[in-house]
Amino acid sequence: MLFMLSIFNSAASKVLLGLAIILIAGFQYLFWFGEGGYHDHQKLAQKIQQQTEINTELKERNRVLAAEVYDLKNGIEAIEEHARLDLGLVKPNETFVQMSMIGTQYKPIYIDPNAKIDLRTNEDGQEEVPVNAP
Repeated sequence: MLFMLSIFNSAASKVLLGLAIILIAGFQYLFWFGEGGYHDHQKLAQKIQQQTEINTELKERNRVLAAEVYDLKNGIEAIEEHARLDLGLVKPNETFVQMSMIGTQYKPIYIDPNAKIDLRTNEDGQEEVPVNAP
């Protein structure tokens, strides 16, 4: 320990120690904040992860579309399905039935178009809509 203290007694050794500290601090700054440093690397890694996820989704979509194209080129069932769903194809001697997706709790509101009241407000100044059941 005494040897170490005696080394740094000269002015040249103090200057070298100061330069070493400045050099190490500069390299640390470049590592953390410089171009291509740690923070830039983390941002790029995050962008790569996001792009990988997007590419995976797009590959799955392309696979589904390729299968659909293959079915359309080689199968009559796929063409018929598209014609029925998109174009409303109904073959002779078939009955078209459309199912409603509205639940049983749905209660429609009927407004009488011939009502003589102001539909915008009532006596309290609040909005009012007359309701008439069919």
